[in-house]
Amino acid sequence: MTVKLALSARSPRNRLHLGTIAASLTVAACLASAAAPANAQSAAKKAPLQVAQSQPQQAVPQGQTFEEEIIPQRYANNANVDAFINEMVARYDFDQASLHALFAGVSYSATAVKLVTPSPTPSVKNWRSYQARFLDPVRVNAGVRFWRANQATLQRAAQEFGVPPEVIVGIIGVETIYGRYMGNFRVLDALTTLSFDYPNTANRADRQATFRKNLEDYLVWTRDAQIDPSSVLGSYTGAIGIPQFLPSSIVQYAVNYDGNKRIDLRTSEADAIGSVANYLRQNGWESGRPVVWKIGSDIGSLGVAQAAADGQPEPRWPLSQLLRAGLVLNEPNVDVAAEAGTPVTVVDLPSPGRGTEFVLGLKNFYVLTRYNRSFFYALAVYQLGQKVKAQMEAIDAANAANAVNNGNGASGAMNPSNANSQ
Repeated sequence: MTVKLALSARSPRNRLHLGTIAASLTVAACLASAAAPANAQSAAKKAPLQVAQSQPQQAVPQGQTFEEEIIPQRYANNANVDAFINEMVARYDFDQASLHALFAGVSYSATAVKLVTPSPTPSVKNWRSYQARFLDPVRVNAGVRFWRANQATLQRAAQEFGVPPEVIVGIIGVETIYGRYMGNFRVLDALTTLSFDYPNTANRADRQATFRKNLEDYLVWTRDAQIDPSSVLGSYTGAIGIPQFLPSSIVQYAVNYDGNKRIDLRTSEADAIGSVANYLRQNGWESGRPVVWKIGSDIGSLGVAQAAADGQPEPRWPLSQLLRAGLVLNEPNVDVAAEAGTPVTVVDLPSPGRGTEFVLGLKNFYVLTRYNRSFFYALAVYQLGQKVKAQMEAIDAANAANAVNNGNGASGAMNPSNANSQ
């Protein structure tokens, strides 16, 4: 029996797949010549499989819904599930009867399967459209309010983990608009479905293994935290809470940051802030270092960027090699000589009807792709944080000017709560 449940609508995130862009033979030859002595320029290794932390959410028009299709009791008396239960009993001392009863109530989510199934006709990648979606006034104004409300916590996290407040604010804003959209799939249903009934794709075995590990960690986490595993809602991939952590990331990276000795990513903004900062630091965030560098808009720079763009997030091109090939760095404050050996990746940002845009991603850009392996995602996170920071500074400057003009800080002052929000 198939059951349909009305849920709030969401659009699947624009998954990014960037391939090598063909470039002129002259530019390619320059790069090959510059790269020849360096081992770093060998063919990029296959990136390790990583399930995205989340499906970044966008605001849903009021009243818009879709129906989630589920099949109840699909996992009762299921041989694969029974074997999994036996492993959980042996490894973690779970009660076998309790787990059988739990999985008897799990439903197969046909909607989750549909959403993780690649489209037979992938959509055209559009950076400008993606950028507009996540740098909209709703997120920016909500980001100002979130930053104001959590300023002390964000500053503490910056000092402890070395991650700037604007980066944390950018991630949480892209993920859930600061907790507004955290998903309404039952996590137990989603993880079970994707562990045992992942669609028939080229990477099916790896994906199933990843989701099965997350299901394992989910059951351990909910038991240890004394949470009903049937009660937790999240994304269709099982990501949970304000920062949309998968269960395995909760186990490995989540921290208690509000001092109550209990990790709660669903309601505690402080725990979400500390956990995001810890995740980034543990994945290699470099304190005080940039995320991206801009390049020149001249034909030579664009040609070099086209030739070097290979879709790999790991920085592997020493800056000096790109500069020798003819790329111009549009960063007047960067000491090019001191940064000559800095590895970068060329981030290509295609939009239909426009020339492809390029920036150089540094180690911290790569760390952002560890949260979600997408060039579009990582740059949107960075730019949203920068935009929220700029708006806060503009508000502060206007407040200071009003205070001077009026002789006090009360009359006519702007307040972030007055910012246009929806």
